Amino acid sequence: MPYDAMSDLSDEALLAAYARGDAAAARALTMRLSPRVLAHAYRLLGGDRAEAEDVTQEALMRLWRTAPDWRAGEAKVTTWLYRVTANLCIDRLRKRRVGPDLDAIPEPSDDAPSVTEGLQQAARARALEQALMQLPERQRQAVVLRHIEGLSNPEIAQIMDIGARAVESLTARGKRALEALLSGRREELGYEDDD
Repeated sequence: MPYDAMSDLSDEALLAAYARGDAAAARALTMRLSPRVLAHAYRLLGGDRAEAEDVTQEALMRLWRTAPDWRAGEAKVTTWLYRVTANLCIDRLRKRRVGPDLDAIPEPSDDAPSVTEGLQQAARARALEQALMQLPERQRQAVVLRHIEGLSNPEIAQIMDIGARAVESLTARGKRALEALLSGRREELGYEDDD
């Protein structure tokens, strides 16, 4: 099947095509899902791009190995992939047992009109990354999936293999913890005028 025609196919249809030997389907699905998986891993790993790239590659390799046994309708490909990615990140964080090297986290790209605003945005991003890394793993995962990835509570519940109420609870506790962690830094981060 031509590559252009694949853009209209669902993730599940592309995975099924790959399982039947269609390498173009694998390329199309990789191009579609890799950026999302990489961004999710990057956030869960506290900004370690090299590890996020490794996790992305491993998650996609697991997807390709699973393709022949995939049972359509049981789960969405993205839900399965988010769960695998989160589990790989949690494994890496547990092995690391040390906080991330904050000096190694690259500065976020900045489109702000002034240097001062750019520095302030970078400080806010670092503060958020630091605060996120202080949350328990499951709270961090729920907050990232909900408020950064923009997923719904039912989707998060599937990814984390918990109920929707548990997602609400984890998200609420995570938000309260982030607020407590960041509340003493309002002036430093330039939020003294934002009420």
